[in-house]
Amino acid sequence: MTEPFSYQSFSVDVSHYIAHVQFKRPDELNTMNKAFWLELPQCMREIEANSDARVIVISSTGKHFSAGMDLGVFSDPKSVPMSGDPGRMAENLRRVVMQLQDTLTSLEKVRLPVLAAVHGGCIGGALDLVCAADSRYCTEDAYFTIKETELGMTADVGTLQRLPKLIPEGVVRELAYTGRKFDAQEAHRLGFVNTVFESHEAMVEGVMEIAARIAANSPLAVTGCKEMINYSRDHSVEDSLKYMATWQAGMFRPTDMMKSFQAKAQKQSPDYDDLFPVNDLFSQ
Repeated sequence: MTEPFSYQSFSVDVSHYIAHVQFKRPDELNTMNKAFWLELPQCMREIEANSDARVIVISSTGKHFSAGMDLGVFSDPKSVPMSGDPGRMAENLRRVVMQLQDTLTSLEKVRLPVLAAVHGGCIGGALDLVCAADSRYCTEDAYFTIKETELGMTADVGTLQRLPKLIPEGVVRELAYTGRKFDAQEAHRLGFVNTVFESHEAMVEGVMEIAARIAANSPLAVTGCKEMINYSRDHSVEDSLKYMATWQAGMFRPTDMMKSFQAKAQKQSPDYDDLFPVNDLFSQ
């Protein structure tokens, strides 16, 4: 990392190829305020551009992972005008919602795997966020809820689009229509979370161990896995197989494989080259 990252909503620590992004507003239940929505995609971009991270872990502090959307986001007349021509108001609101969606989609677009470590409540917009992660883990006290329904609105920044790809659709419909909580054990049984841990400390330690195993692999191979899995989710098997063949023809080189074989023969860990940093166009 060339320079320390500084954000209002979370802290970032990069060590041993792992970027740990930790929400740091526990007194406000880590609600997703205006700064959060601006900072999250910036954080993902800066990790790619200014660090040697090969995997990202997202966790939180305080009682809850996040209580979801800060209502101040939609009550700000600068973002969402409350008067004027109805058509223009609607067009503006649509654009605002799409910008919020793009914030969470940044977890999918970043080429590094993103692991979400959840404790306590993961409510409303926070559930939208973890649905965009590559893998999810939680503590025994964790619970999840599509809270928007109880508030009189339809969840609009990703849960209803991503969750049916992660757990059975009939269950998603029940959770969305009722707005009820589903706890850690139900989330695990449904396959929404990979592992349930006894405590926050055990979870962070366990997820960091998983992240370390990911970081030990070829970063080119890992980013290829993420690219292919995301593409296959949204395309047919035939189209995905063709894209895989094209990716392999363009990206596969034997260098990392030879390093892996040599390291195994020498009973050592392979030393892979980092990916080139992702920078803004024409930036140094």
